[in-house]
Amino acid sequence: MKPPSAADRGTEPVDVCLDLDGDPTCIARARDAATAYLARRAPYVPSTFRMNLLLVVSELVTNAVRHAPGPLTLCLDLLPDGLDVSVEDSSPTPPQSRVPDPRHGPGGYGWPIVQRLARQVRIVPRHGGKAVHAVLTW
Repeated sequence: MKPPSAADRGTEPVDVCLDLDGDPTCIARARDAATAYLARRAPYVPSTFRMNLLLVVSELVTNAVRHAPGPLTLCLDLLPDGLDVSVEDSSPTPPQSRVPDPRHGPGGYGWPIVQRLARQVRIVPRHGGKAVHAVLTW
């Protein structure tokens, strides 16, 4: 089932949402959108924050592409001291930490990185899926 589109969010305060098709190429589009958003809405942020944001966006979107088939939505919401990054996808299963083991394929690094870089991480159930929020501060 498709997650709610940017137009369906109702009264949630979000600055921008980008609906993505869930194809692996959408990871780079999500990073590009986050870069453009920062340039427009928060050009004053430190370069470390920019790098952390791109890493968190990459990891959240990659997790959605790998573990939740179909479209997804990236939302960015400017806060007084940072940014709320969320990715909505079609899987109700929350992200799980696992020990990276090359014998069992790639992965296992992204979720701990998100948890380490974000001030707050929360999973919000949605009809037919979930939204994973990561709040980053500068």
